Amino acid sequence: MSTQDHSHDEDVKVLHSMGYAQELSRRMGLFQNFAISFSIICILAGGITAFPLSLSAAGGASLGIGWPLSTIFGLLVACALGQVASAYPTAGGIYHWASILGNKGWGWLAAWLNLFGLLFVVSSVNFGVFLLFRDLFLAGVLHMDVTSWTTQQAFDSGWWTQTLFIAGITVAQAIINHVGIRATTMLTDFSGYLIFVVAVILTVALIAYAPTLDFSRLFTFHDYTGDAGGGVWVPPAGERWLGTLMPAVGAALVLGLLQGVYTITGFDASGHTSEETRNAAREVPKGMIHSVFWSGVFGYVMVCAFVLALPSVDDGAKQGWNAFPWLMQQSPMPGLLRNALIIFIVLSNFLCALAGMTSCSRMLYAFSRDGGVPWFSKSLRQVSKKYRTPAHAIWASAVLSVVATLYGDAFVVLSTGCAVFLYVSYLMPIAAGLFAEGGKWSKKGPFNLGGLSKPVALLAIVGCIILIIVGVQPPNEKVGYLLLWGVIALVAIYWLVERRRFQGPPLTPEQVAARQAEIAREEAALAQS
Repeated sequence: MSTQDHSHDEDVKVLHSMGYAQELSRRMGLFQNFAISFSIICILAGGITAFPLSLSAAGGASLGIGWPLSTIFGLLVACALGQVASAYPTAGGIYHWASILGNKGWGWLAAWLNLFGLLFVVSSVNFGVFLLFRDLFLAGVLHMDVTSWTTQQAFDSGWWTQTLFIAGITVAQAIINHVGIRATTMLTDFSGYLIFVVAVILTVALIAYAPTLDFSRLFTFHDYTGDAGGGVWVPPAGERWLGTLMPAVGAALVLGLLQGVYTITGFDASGHTSEETRNAAREVPKGMIHSVFWSGVFGYVMVCAFVLALPSVDDGAKQGWNAFPWLMQQSPMPGLLRNALIIFIVLSNFLCALAGMTSCSRMLYAFSRDGGVPWFSKSLRQVSKKYRTPAHAIWASAVLSVVATLYGDAFVVLSTGCAVFLYVSYLMPIAAGLFAEGGKWSKKGPFNLGGLSKPVALLAIVGCIILIIVGVQPPNEKVGYLLLWGVIALVAIYWLVERRRFQGPPLTPEQVAARQAEIAREEAALAQS
């Protein structure tokens, strides 16, 4: 028996021991598992589309100081989740981890918050694809007048253009996901290389043609909130309740952390594809941590290049949401190089959303497998016999992600909501694990933090709480309302209805044993197809 066959048998054995059949196709190795999270993080997506969030907060210091802080936070969370993923390598990881370490109600709530976050990933990145295609490619490369592509109000011509464009690329991503994990991993593998190469070339080009290399910009604080920063953050930081806790510049720096946190998110995709990864207990934690680390390193160099290449930080901040397109147009780099970079940046963002849909659909599939979605679970858990992919969950994810973009100019709400909802869902299994360690959680996987487990978990939880506080500041108060009322509604639904109906994942040896006959039938049916 080959090593690969042996690892596959061990993976299936672990999955059976948790009460699930091997329905999805295990074609992913370490690099593929890493690449899907690296592609969702995609420093060419959040690092570019959310650049104004940092620049228009505390200026260069938001990136020079803020990005490393965001990376350290992301690494803490990835390490804490990684050891949980190593112990319980299943699709829909957040849901299973929160259920196993907490209880089925805790897992049910974590699943819905994670689903909202993943839908916002697909929505916000595809919204970003539209913005980059319009402002960088059409306006910057083809020199088109894109006035008609701008949304002034719902259902105007710009709204329809935006909606049809986003719907079109979302359908393309759903088709690719539907036809198999092989096609998806080929593209996400390519995306991993593409992100690395384009980020390096973009960084070198901006630095080489920068008017000056004033590194002090990266550590110089300036409150650009309000009109000084193109109105990205309104009102100024000092006028918000966050501003009452610290000087206005400090408050602006904290707001600027959202770019890094929004970018370095979605790495739970490595966990969501556990059932499609060989030797998952070992490779999934590596995929998570490596994707965060390398995104943080290369992303930091790249965003620092953005600041250094600006003709003027003051003038750059005044551009507001147009800061990056303005930077590219102001750079004296050769036009052919600029145009090629723009095309590949847009393509990288498309592939980022493609990987996001893979993660979202696996989460929806895994949750539906245990009846977590009322009325629709039986359909959403269906696997295509031909392609061995969760086809219904893929198309449901596509439709819902398009619906989320119908709210006019929704990028700020979607991107911030993505970070807040995902990290709240990350917090839940980490917090459950902190209390379950040494008791309910006595057996860990190959990746184990040892004595650092509880300190890392505690730091990750504190960081998540800070992110929630920052993420609901104006103009993102709508995210706060959505989170608050969403959690209240979900808790009410669970308490009134779902706690009686929803059985949750198999958590006891008796429940796992009861599923073995069903597992055998499901795998036999797929083998005959």
